[in-house]
Amino acid sequence: MKQSTLYTSLIYIITVLASLFIFVLLLGFDLNGVVALLLSIGAGVFMLKKYNSRSSSTKTGSHKLPRLTQEKEAFYTSKGLSKEDIQYFRKTMHKAKEQVMTIETNMSKSGKLKAIENRNNTVGLSKALFKEIANEPNRLHEVDQFLYVHLPSLSDLVNKYVEIDNHKAKSKATYDILEKSAATIDKMCEQIVKDYVEFKEDDIQDLDVEIELAKRTLDKKL
Repeated sequence: MKQSTLYTSLIYIITVLASLFIFVLLLGFDLNGVVALLLSIGAGVFMLKKYNSRSSSTKTGSHKLPRLTQEKEAFYTSKGLSKEDIQYFRKTMHKAKEQVMTIETNMSKSGKLKAIENRNNTVGLSKALFKEIANEPNRLHEVDQFLYVHLPSLSDLVNKYVEIDNHKAKSKATYDILEKSAATIDKMCEQIVKDYVEFKEDDIQDLDVEIELAKRTLDKKL
């Protein structure tokens, strides 16, 4: 927060100095003092507007949450979420969605990562698990490892792998670190498979019970 305030103060100081410089420069061209003053002030206002718009777009870019509809709010409320819970859930899921998209984009940039993704179906399972959580927001606590550890870690690893893999020249050490990174990414992808299976474990158990009941019914008829 202090750094942000200091940065903003510096911008204002630089803007004032730039405006003064423009004013003096215009006077040097024998321009009318009032006109020079108005032009310099206008230039200063223009610079501040450019700064503010850039700053605003940075803050509200990809992290801006979509508008919460009445239908969605009613759905969350029906699942037992308070207003604070809803806001926390939406922020968490929005961040997770961005991470899944980052993983999908970056994994398509490398043949090695494509092979890992195809073997584990990482993106498909991540999207499927995301959808399951969205439908059952009251179960958010059951996927804390997926949302707060595995998904962000995989997103960072894949991002760094692609960055290093794009180096124009690579040493043996570079290839070694890429190999280690790929192995770690593979293990992380396997973990996401486990996350999905664990979340769907109740469905599997329910199906097992239904199969057993069906078998008993058939045995009675026979």
